[in-house]
Amino acid sequence: MRTIDFRSDTLTKPTDEMRRLMYEAEVGDDVYGEDPTVRRLEELAAETVGHEAALFVTSGTQGNQLALLSYCRSGEEVIVGEDSHIYLYEGAAPAALGGIQLRPVAETEGCMDLAAAVRAIRDETDIHQPRTRVLCVENTHNKAGGRVIPVEKMEQLYMLAKKRGLSVHMDGARLFNAVVASGASAKQYGQYVDSVQFCLSKGLSAPVGSVLTGTKEFIAEARRWRKRLGGGMRQAGVIAAPGIYALENMVERLEEDHANARELAVRLNELPGLKVQAESVETNIVMCEIIEGGHSAESFRDLLLENGIKASPFGEGVVRFVTNRHVAAEDIEETVQRIKKALHRAVLR
Repeated sequence: MRTIDFRSDTLTKPTDEMRRLMYEAEVGDDVYGEDPTVRRLEELAAETVGHEAALFVTSGTQGNQLALLSYCRSGEEVIVGEDSHIYLYEGAAPAALGGIQLRPVAETEGCMDLAAAVRAIRDETDIHQPRTRVLCVENTHNKAGGRVIPVEKMEQLYMLAKKRGLSVHMDGARLFNAVVASGASAKQYGQYVDSVQFCLSKGLSAPVGSVLTGTKEFIAEARRWRKRLGGGMRQAGVIAAPGIYALENMVERLEEDHANARELAVRLNELPGLKVQAESVETNIVMCEIIEGGHSAESFRDLLLENGIKASPFGEGVVRFVTNRHVAAEDIEETVQRIKKALHRAVLR
């Protein structure tokens, strides 16, 4: 039985053209700033979001942490969403690496609540409190099921932050999913953040890497932090080349993943014992709730695996499905039929 893998869009493999470009990439020592392919990627990335400069990094987590370390000193605070990736899934890196405190606030449909964010900003004059330095948003929002923050809400959060003297960082690991789903450009989003990290290795299908963008001064500081953390790379053009191809050729195809996710959501919601808020599926992530049948997220995951389907437990009674370039439209029908039969057999046991 052929396995259909919905665990993550990080599973995408480079295209044949990416592999050719990797082989042919012109390279140099990036720590010396001498890798021409890395420089082209960084210039393209900065131009894409409308920022002055960019830094090629190994992962989205590294990009996010370089941003916080560049903005904050030990003992200062960053406002984050309570279900954000930075807060839940990055190993408490701000505290471990920089002595930075995260302050989580409520979110609605993947967007930080404006009133909650206002209340979370510390009184600068009170010596008992840490200084608030940064407001972080996540777009699209992983834990919220790939929800998109509209540009209008980004503008509201940005204006709030600027009024209070805060920097704004976007964890845009799936920024281009937001771009495709919303119809807004990356530059429209970029104008309402001081920095953004976006991944090349998820739906865009590059084999490795993310990019951090911002002002020239900010990127210079982030580059110093990258070196401190052992992230300096040498002939990195071989992995930068597919990143260039990804930005130039792989963005619009993300709509295929979104369409497949919407279809999967509708079809799963029709199966007994499962519930999906299909109308909330905006990009490539489907959160499926097990409401009957006595399955935990883990046991349902195991049932799927027995039937050649891989998905990820994602909270109590919830399994996450992520569509990607290697899941075709016909795989959605095959997946639904396998799950339908598996659920029927489970009832008969």
